[in-house]
Amino acid sequence: MRLYLLALNPTDSVTDGFLPAAARLGLDVTVLTDDAGAHRRAYEGKESAPEVLECDVKDFREVISLISRHHAPAAVFSNSDHLQTQTALAAEYFGLPAKDWKAALRAKDKGQLRRHLAQAGLDTVWSAEIAPGEGTEQLDPPFPVVVKPREGVASEDVALAEDAAELARLVKEIQHRRAGATLVVEEFLAGELHTLETLGDGRRRHVLGGFRTRISPPPYFIEELLVYTPAHDEQVTAQVLAQLDALGVGLGAGHTEFVVQPDGRARIIEVNYRAIGDQCDIMLAQALRIPLFELVLRAHLGEELPEDLGAGTDRRARNEPVRADRAGTLTAAPGPYDRDENGVRLSYRPTRRVGERHELYRTNRDYLGVVWAVGPDQESVDAAVAEFLAAHTWEITP
Repeated sequence: MRLYLLALNPTDSVTDGFLPAAARLGLDVTVLTDDAGAHRRAYEGKESAPEVLECDVKDFREVISLISRHHAPAAVFSNSDHLQTQTALAAEYFGLPAKDWKAALRAKDKGQLRRHLAQAGLDTVWSAEIAPGEGTEQLDPPFPVVVKPREGVASEDVALAEDAAELARLVKEIQHRRAGATLVVEEFLAGELHTLETLGDGRRRHVLGGFRTRISPPPYFIEELLVYTPAHDEQVTAQVLAQLDALGVGLGAGHTEFVVQPDGRARIIEVNYRAIGDQCDIMLAQALRIPLFELVLRAHLGEELPEDLGAGTDRRARNEPVRADRAGTLTAAPGPYDRDENGVRLSYRPTRRVGERHELYRTNRDYLGVVWAVGPDQESVDAAVAEFLAAHTWEITP
């Protein structure tokens, strides 16, 4: 059976998660990507190295055409935020298990997500869209507000504006960097930030717990720390699931970010219709003791998920990125590292190579690496991460 996996840039989720899982399931894998060279380099020496073909994966018509000329598909899958709608349309074309392309579009298009939830009567957030080249003079928002690309990802070009002058400045800056992008301005939703991780087969949906997330001080929203929690408050979870139902999110993995306000109201920030990234998915599989990546692929192959996944709830986990605090060249940093000691599994993976020069992006692209730990209690995993960070240095030369 052949799995077609659509991708843009290589990611740990695919390289170290889904590709090995596909190999364990006995699947032949063809990666379709607009950057074949990068993927071939990423998979060099890997036992689960797939076939890689160049394709304009942002155009579902090109995806369908290439698959039609190649081997018959058993599944069409992607873990990219940017490719869920195209993947859904291609899978549906071949009569395979597919996400509802409308749900994929609602999740990706932040303006449409707001409109749909409001029309469903579940949450109304003040929101407006700014077309390319437009200014902010016509807006009268309830400050503070957040401005972000309508189809952005990973906190890139997401910022808080306290007044009209700051909003106008931020919009001009983002438009300069993203010519042609539509922006969304929406009211700032205050509250504790959390995530809900879900896995479904289109008939049954499992809640895998979530994370408490610490973000950087305003005006930017960079994830600084994620602490795993096996379960949120039942009423909070029920509110989030009701909104996911309204959006149509059901098949495969889902990663939903939301805030909980003091009155217990859960309000969605965004829905990422794929597995959580930045090593959190690999960590989550360890914490739950389940073959998470295989289960996601089985769902896309049309298999019914078991009523009980056998997930454990007795382990705790911490994921902490190491961030650059200035522009420059990374001149010293630790390499990949794994350790199992006293019941705690710790792992570190670099996300930037020594010798690379970067600007300061004020997004997740500032990550130099990610360290995480899974163990029997929060105190032990926190201590393991802190010990690793204290024992290593990351040097940036301007």
